[in-house]
This record gives sequence, structure tokens and C-alpha cells, in this order.
Amino acid sequence: MKLQAGKYLIDLDRPQVMGILNVTPDSFSDGGCFLNVDDALRQAATMIDEGADLIDVGGESTRPGARETPLQEELDRIMPVIEGITTRFDVPVSIDTSKPEVMRFAVGAGASMINDIFALRLEGAIDAAVEARVAVCLMHMKGSPQNMQEAPVYERLPADIIDFLAERVQSCLSAGIGRDRLVVDPGFGFGKNDDHNLEILAKLNQFAELGLPLLVGLSRKRTLGNLSGKTAEHRMAAGVAAAIIAVEKGANIVRTHDVAETVDALKVLGAVNGFG
Repeated sequence: MKLQAGKYLIDLDRPQVMGILNVTPDSFSDGGCFLNVDDALRQAATMIDEGADLIDVGGESTRPGARETPLQEELDRIMPVIEGITTRFDVPVSIDTSKPEVMRFAVGAGASMINDIFALRLEGAIDAAVEARVAVCLMHMKGSPQNMQEAPVYERLPADIIDFLAERVQSCLSAGIGRDRLVVDPGFGFGKNDDHNLEILAKLNQFAELGLPLLVGLSRKRTLGNLSGKTAEHRMAAGVAAAIIAVEKGANIVRTHDVAETVDALKVLGAVNGFG
């Protein structure tokens, strides 16, 4: 399976590691760490050296209860970072945004992928993605970051999420976005409680029915903290374990803060599976 991401054709026969680069003051784990452009570019370089296959740049926190970021503020955060990465490094850059204006500017600066927690549901987003001709990740979220954790309820898991993603995929196909540019994400932690997250992870192989690459983002999530009793900055081991489980159940792209550790764990998994 391959993913067409701008000028990059990403081979998904090997699990890909997406390094998280939040240039925000209020993200749940690394908020405020990389607001300075030079700091952000050093972190990007570190993650690439550690084996990151993609870098996901976000300028607006989507943690539970996060405030919306004004358009110009988001652009001011992400544009110099995307330009710096794409100028200095040969690596696909993903833009983590739901705003169509940010999508357009980010792709203009060299981004090869749009990673949208609203799955292109905001007005103008699907048109921006069609024009951009880059890869698109469609994520499931119940509600919005402001209210998504207010007693979320599902009738069937993961079927409710698969049905939602299937509808969004069809909307993209109808708009002219090719299947070779689409990725789906079940949205761990976005309108899900601990039991929801664990059930989705346990049944992750069911997402294969969509016939598309699967991205998962479990790194440092609250569910891992509740299981381990660790604060966000100490959830690396739990996150790596969750990433390995996800890949064993069909995930193609793992989004993580802890690139080196995840890359090493996947090398071991790949070597062992080579003897299977």
C-alpha cells in the first residue's frame, strides 16, 4: 500500500512514524516547548535524526477544553516552521489543522499532508483539500475539542466510527480526492473515554474494511496516564506499548512525541515478524 503525499510516494509496507511538533503554548504534553522557530526546527531535526518518516506540525491545541486559535495567530506559528523544515530537510510535512485558509498556506509553504480532526467537515475545508492535491488524514471526533469529553456515548464500537469515516471517505471521493491520497484515524481521546479507547484499540483490525491506510495517535494520551498512573511526560513506555499493539492490529502510521523509542520498538517488531 502506498500513499501519495504531494511529491512523496510513501511506502506503507513498513509502519511509518510521524513525529509530533506542536508550536502551541497550551498543548497537553509539549505546550510552550517549541514556540520559538529555532527551537521548533531543532526539534524537527532531532526527530528526523531519530528516524521520523513524517513531521506533523500543529499551531492550535486540540486538547479537551482548548480555546480556538485565531487564524492569523495559527498562521504566524506554523508558517516559518513549515518553510524551515521543507527548505532544510527532505521529509514529508503534515499540517494539523481544520481551517481551510491554514491548509492552503501550509501546502503553499511545502506541506504534503493535511491532518484534520474534523475530517474536512468545516465550511470550505474539502474544497481546500481538493485544490491542495496532497494527502489527507480524516479523523473521527465526537463534538469539538471544547465539549468532546462531556460524557460521550456510542451504540457500537468500533462500527459507529467506521461508519462515520466511510461517509467522510465517500464525500472526499465524490469531491475528487483520490483514494491514494486518503488516510483514516479513529481519533483516540477525541470524544472517547478510557473504555472506548481500549475497545477501539482491541478491535483496530476492523478498520481494515475501509481499505485505506490507518493512522493512530495514542502518544501520552490521558488513557495511558490513567492506566499507568504517570503524568504526560512520563508516559513514553505506555505509548510505545500502545503503538506496537496498534501496528500489530493494522496501523500503518504511528503519530508520536517519542520518536526514537517508537522507531526502535518497531525495528524489533519488524525483525521478529520477519521470521513469522
